[in-house]
Order: sequence, then structure tokens, then C-alpha cells
Amino acid sequence: MKVLFWLSLFIVFYTFVGYGILLYCLVRIRRVVKGERRLPQPRQYYPTLTLIVAAYNEESLIEEKIRNTLALQYQADKLNILFVTDGSSDRTADIVKTFDGIKLLHSDERRGKIHAIHRAMDVVDSEIVVYTDANTFLNAEALLYIARHYADPEVGAVSGEKRVMQDQLADATAGEGFYWKYESALKKWDSELYSVVGAAGELFSVRRSLYRHVEADTILDDFMISMLIADQGYRIIYEPDAYASELASDNVKEELKRKIRIAAGGIQSIVRLKSLLNPFKNPILSYQYISHRVLRWTITPFLLILAVVLNVIIYFLFQETLYLILLLAQCLFYLMALAGWFLEKRRIKVKALFVPYYFCMMNYAVLAGLARYLNGNQSAVWEKAKRKSA
Repeated sequence: MKVLFWLSLFIVFYTFVGYGILLYCLVRIRRVVKGERRLPQPRQYYPTLTLIVAAYNEESLIEEKIRNTLALQYQADKLNILFVTDGSSDRTADIVKTFDGIKLLHSDERRGKIHAIHRAMDVVDSEIVVYTDANTFLNAEALLYIARHYADPEVGAVSGEKRVMQDQLADATAGEGFYWKYESALKKWDSELYSVVGAAGELFSVRRSLYRHVEADTILDDFMISMLIADQGYRIIYEPDAYASELASDNVKEELKRKIRIAAGGIQSIVRLKSLLNPFKNPILSYQYISHRVLRWTITPFLLILAVVLNVIIYFLFQETLYLILLLAQCLFYLMALAGWFLEKRRIKVKALFVPYYFCMMNYAVLAGLARYLNGNQSAVWEKAKRKSA
């Protein structure tokens, strides 16, 4: 029991903290051995590029998104802009039509985001395709920073950075911003070591020649599209100077809904990307993929529960002080999470409590997502999470 207890704690620690520490050390070693990776400067390489924006019932902000898109810096003769508004029943498509320089694809039938992406990709013939969501806003130089990486023939995809905008009032999702800052650091180091393991749908890009259609019931289309390119032997680069900003989820309930969907999609992706679990094919990529994604989406939430149960049993059997301290530490952590939940209900902001609350909520989402995937209850048709008002 003691061995299993310590193994559980080790895997949990490694998944959320240890991998980051080890990854940072490996990156530092790589810099000493091979030197830092040299990147071309922006505006030195201009491949033909198509920007695809998938929008569903976004009439309240679609005009702002269009103006943000038209303000992006890139050679005009190398850039195409395509909005896909399939299934929208409001004025989203009508508003897009009023702007010059934008191509619109619209179908009244709602079949999900991935079907909309498939329709868009069937009419795209540019060298590079950039995807972004309708509810995110890009910095003006985003396309320039993305395009520069494709001068390297080993690069098959480039992921931008997601930034969560938070207000100064009571913030029910303080943990979300902290989580994304940590994730951004991991992605930066992943990219420098070899490759990012999956791209964020808020802003990512691919070589058109490497793109492969994914199954129509795919839940995490952005993750699957990018990892199928990595599976072909190409790197996915993380570019923090190309970023998409979006408002935080309106409340933790909305964030939980999004996380459960991601978790269900994560399990689906692991099942469909079995070749990435083979360390003999691409050992570095497999190591990054298992450490950064697979452990989080599979066994770690169960090990958190197992660690508490074993800790209680071991202490009552052996009455050792060490296990009492560890049990009290676990109880304190979960009490802080419970306090974070209690304060969230009253929209009171205490970041020290929201971080453990957000951590527990994320791991609960994995369990709920696994159950939803196994029961076949997760649809590929996306349901927007409510965001804070600007």
C-alpha cells in the first residue's frame, strides 16, 4: 500500500509540476549543447495564407471581430479571409456580407464546427491556413509571427497563444488565468525541446499540404488536426507573439462545461492517436505527448482519489507521523478548494483559494468527460460557453 501511495503521489506531482521542472532542465541542456533555435524575423517570409474564422450566432461581436481581422498586418496579395457561419440563425452571416475583402461560406444546416472546417478547407488552396474563433481577437502582427516559422520545412503547424482577459471585479475564474500562464510556459518549452503537443483552437495554423480531414464526430478538431501533422514527422511550433485574447468564462459552471467537453475529446483523441504512444516511432514526441496530455486525461484524477484513500488506511494501520502530516496536507488542500467553491457562489475573489478550486474542478471535469465519452453522450456540435461581457 505504501508503494502504491507514493507512486500515486509521484505521478500526480510529475503530471502537474514535475514535468514542467524536467522539461525546463532539458531545454536548458539543449541550449548548451545545440544553442538556441534561431528564428527568422517577421516580414522576411510571406507564404500565401488563408485565415478561416468559424462563427456561430455571434451577431453581438462579429462586426468587432471583422474589424480586428481586417486590421491584421500581412501582404494583401498573399492573404485571403474566409468566414464560415454554418447553422447561424441570427444576423451573423448578413453582417459579414456587408464587408468587402471577406469571403463568406454559409449553410442554414448546423452540423458542427468540424463540418464547417471541412467545407472551408475544400475551397482553400493557399500554402498556409490559419484558424481562429469568432470570439477571440488577434494582435495586429499575429499572422507575421506565425508565417515566419514556415520558412523551416520541418515545421508543419504553428500554434498561437491564448490569453484570458479578466476584469478587476469579482472574478469567478481566477484559476483560469493562472492555468493558462502555466500552460503557456509549458508550451514554450515543449516547442523549444521539439514540438508542442496539440494546438489551441483560438489561434493555430497548418501547412495546407499536410492537412488531413478528421472524422465528422471529432470533438477536439484543433487538437486532432495538429497532432495528425505531428504524427507525420513535422514539428508544431508555439508562437507566443501571435496571440488570441478572449474573455474568461462567465462563471465556473460555464468553464466546467467547456472542460468536460475538452476531457471527453481528450479521451477520444488518445484512442484515435494510438501511434503517438509508440516511443520507437518518435521518442521525444511520445514522451511529451504522454507527459503533457495522456496522464492528465487518463489516470491522474483517479490517482488523486486513490492517494487520499490509501493515506487514510496507511495512517490508521501504522500510526506514523509522516502519513498524518500528508493526510492533513491533503485535507487542507481540499478544504481550500471547498472554500473556493463557497466563495465562488458568492462571487468573492480570493485567488489563493480559487487556484485549488480550479485544480479540483479540472480533474472532476476529466472524470465527467470520461463518463460522457464512454456513454456516447458528447456531441461534436459545439455549444458555446458564456463569456464575461466586455
